[in-house]
Amino acid sequence: MPDPGSVRVDSWAWAVRLFKTRSAASDACKAGHLKVNGDRAKPAQPVRVGDEVRAFVGGTERIYIARRLIVKRVSAAVAADCFEDRTPPPPPRTETPATVIRDRGAGRPTKRERRVLDQLRGR
Repeated sequence: MPDPGSVRVDSWAWAVRLFKTRSAASDACKAGHLKVNGDRAKPAQPVRVGDEVRAFVGGTERIYIARRLIVKRVSAAVAADCFEDRTPPPPPRTETPATVIRDRGAGRPTKRERRVLDQLRGR
């Protein structure tokens, strides 16, 4: 079956496994979580080969380039061939200082103890 010239964005996002259901992909479009070439996408907006699709999924923005258009949902291995992932790597996680636990009944920290606590917390 030859690739069509364009495919609905909600159908394509579901077929390449960006969303678990097509209705979830459609809802993401309506909420503004899918963009095609920088513009908010309605569910029926067409996607063509070479279009940039930005999806806000799971709290992060993912950037994809459509390489192949499919309508039916396929396996993850085949779906990976249908897009190019241009998402930048996440920033390195910074270590958070350990929480300071005071003994129960130790009372309020003194001024000196507060300064030491602030130094430990990196303030």
